[in-house]
Amino acid sequence: MKHRIARLIEAQEPWAKPLGETAQGWLATAFARTRPAKDLLNGVWLGHPLHPLLTDVPVGALTTALLLDLAGERRAADLAVCAGVLGMAASAASGAADAVDAYGRPQAQATVHATVMSASLAAYVGSLALRAAGPASRTTAVALAMLGYGAMAAGAYVGGELVFRSGNMVDRHAWRGGGAKWRALDVAEVPEGQPVAARLESDRLVLVREGEMIHALHDTCAHAGGPLHEGQLVDGCIECPWHGSRFRISDGRVVRGPAVYDQPRFEVRRTEAGLEARLAPQSAD
Repeated sequence: MKHRIARLIEAQEPWAKPLGETAQGWLATAFARTRPAKDLLNGVWLGHPLHPLLTDVPVGALTTALLLDLAGERRAADLAVCAGVLGMAASAASGAADAVDAYGRPQAQATVHATVMSASLAAYVGSLALRAAGPASRTTAVALAMLGYGAMAAGAYVGGELVFRSGNMVDRHAWRGGGAKWRALDVAEVPEGQPVAARLESDRLVLVREGEMIHALHDTCAHAGGPLHEGQLVDGCIECPWHGSRFRISDGRVVRGPAVYDQPRFEVRRTEAGLEARLAPQSAD
């Protein structure tokens, strides 16, 4: 069954890809004018994507509404549907901020997810309008709500595929181990103020020298895997060339999204044999 569902989602790419590209262009233009708003919706301030946090609101409210409708508790069900619709609107805004930076298969999956969730929202808005009109029979309103709930469940499944199968908005360094062992870097010198890629056994780092201090971060962007050494230095930060995320070179902290996770930082020292590096311990604050 799960393989059939996966193939069904993939079969939507012929229409989802062009629709996603068009929507992405509109959203990119809108968010370019309000970068702080995009960082807010991405969850940069939270250190975690905001979208999954917000989706709990409509799922919980609309599940409650379904049960209240079945129990005949009209007033309480109507209030729960209203809360669910507001929660879906907030979730849609955060999801749109994430989708701006999705490409390839994640872009198509995000478009399918957004389309199904929009259908669910439309059904619930229609149900809410009928409830507000106060008809003697609530059959149509409740039926629309049930259709909306089914669409929401289907959309949530696609959202799970987007995150857990395609790895969208996950930390690219989630499974990276620690260790205090110093290891040799494959570079002898680092020019001043210029990002340089260096190999540290199986890891690739980006190095930036400021005077005698050499800063080192993991070269793979935590957001989508972009090569940081190909980016530029901006106000003490390294900017990812793919989506524009910025990380402070001194401590790896993310200061601009769409990345929401900090970048692993490495300590560098000079020895008679050359440059060595090791993963720096995480700070408590």
